[in-house]
Formats: sequence, structure tokens, C-alpha cells
Amino acid sequence: MRILIVEDARTIAEAAAAPLARSGHAVDVVGTGDGAEDALAVQAYDLVILDLGLPDVDGTTLLARWRSRGMAAPILVLTARSAVDDRVAALDQGADDYLIKPFESDELAARCRALLRRARGEAHDALRIGTLVLDRGRRTVTIDGAPVDLPNREFRLLDVLLTAQGRVLSKEEIADKLYGFDDTAGLNAIEVYVGRLRKRLDGSGATIRTLRGLGYTIVEQAP
Repeated sequence: MRILIVEDARTIAEAAAAPLARSGHAVDVVGTGDGAEDALAVQAYDLVILDLGLPDVDGTTLLARWRSRGMAAPILVLTARSAVDDRVAALDQGADDYLIKPFESDELAARCRALLRRARGEAHDALRIGTLVLDRGRRTVTIDGAPVDLPNREFRLLDVLLTAQGRVLSKEEIADKLYGFDDTAGLNAIEVYVGRLRKRLDGSGATIRTLRGLGYTIVEQAP
């Protein structure tokens, strides 16, 4: 999934981004409201983490603006404001959750997983196809119960394909979920990752199909 963090304090932004990147998400970080608007103008996000105390605009103003434009992505407010009135105001303006600084990285990651599950209509973190199970919370992949060690980029690719199970994803759609602004890999690298992942899925009952000119989809093989 692709996540935008809007936070002007570098250390806090890094603390928020690190566990999400380790969990396989593509994470972009900006430090101002204008930076957030620029990012949202060119990229769709699955989740936004928003600090209320930005240097150029109050976060609640951004919340109201985004929701009035029809932005549907879940928004987690991350702020030092602990008063009940502040929490109520943020929630009333469209926030989906509220986490007070300082925070534990594990709690932040868990809240993000919960918001992403809710947005996708999922009840838990495990995705299954054939005998393959990907668990986002534990960041594990198993085939017939046996662990499969996947590099981070391939884990993220598998998550993207399983989340979209039943749909064909173009290279561009995959890249949007797989790469952050700072990543240098291009569209051609996706073919390499798909090829490697295909080999690792051998014996799982799942296969990645290539539809020439359209993209990729993961399906369960017929017995």
C-alpha cells in the first residue's frame, strides 16, 4: 500500500515511516500542507498520516478541505494535542483515527493496518490463495504452513497482487503501490520481481498470470 506522512518534524516523520516501510508499504514524507497538496495532486494514497501542527496550515483545515473534495482515503491524525476538544474537532472534520505523540511505532503500525483493513472491507491481516498465506501483521508468508523468506520488494508485490485478487493490474498501477517518490526502480524492474516471485510461489496452488499489454493478476490454479 502507498502511505503519505505529513509531518514537519524529521525525527517523528522517520519514526512513523520506518515501521510502515518495514511492513512493506511505500511511504512518502512531506513537511508542509503545500507539500501534501502537491503529493496528492500527482499520486493516489491508500492512507494519510497527518500532523495537525504544520508550519503553513492547521491540519484540521486540510482535513476539512480534503473531505470536501471527496477524498476517501483513511486519515490518521498524529499530533501532540491531547485535549478532548482537539480530538473531537479532528474526528468531526473527517479523521478516521487519532494518535497522540509520543507514540509507540508498533501501535502506529497496528492502527494503520486496522484502517487499511477497514477501507478494504477486510476483517483481518491474513490474505490467502491456495495454500499460500500472507500475514501483514506478522509480515510472514507461508506455503502449506512452511515459512517462505521473501525480500521486501517481493513481499510488497505479493501483497499488492493479493489485495487486488480477481483484477488485472497494469505495471503503472503496481508501481504506484510499490515505489515511493525516492525509489529509483522503474517499470521494467517489475518484470524482474514478478519472475522471481513466480518461482517462490511454486507448489502453493497460486500463480501470477501475465496478460500481454494489460498487466498481471494472481489466480488459484485448478487442481
